[in-house]
Amino acid sequence: MALKRAEITLPVTLFYDGSCPICMREINHLSGMNRKQLLKLVDIKGEGFQENYPEFDPEELDRFIHAKLADGRVVKGIDATLAAWEAVGMGVFIAPLRWPGVACVADLGYRAFARNRHGISRMLGPLLGKNECNHK
Repeated sequence: MALKRAEITLPVTLFYDGSCPICMREINHLSGMNRKQLLKLVDIKGEGFQENYPEFDPEELDRFIHAKLADGRVVKGIDATLAAWEAVGMGVFIAPLRWPGVACVADLGYRAFARNRHGISRMLGPLLGKNECNHK
């Protein structure tokens, strides 16, 4: 079942891949909108990640973007994106991706993107200001 904006508890912690040019483009965008500081951004490839977040599997976080809501729930994929955008006050723009009939298509599209993210990042990295995706 797709997450709804009203179900999101703030603040939100978003786990992202700091070595991915596509991811960083979105993170930089969200960071610039994070005026109320209701979005905490955590790089899963950053130093000390596993020690600070032992409950998370970095490989699973690398497969799909994840967010932890203030009430402790963990959401992933488009739901994580919606939570992050809601935290910066812009959830209304992503909310249509969770509407009935649209959500299943958006989820399929996200899964296809996530499976191919590293290859897409390697191709688009130079256009995004980074020469390569550092995924091993």
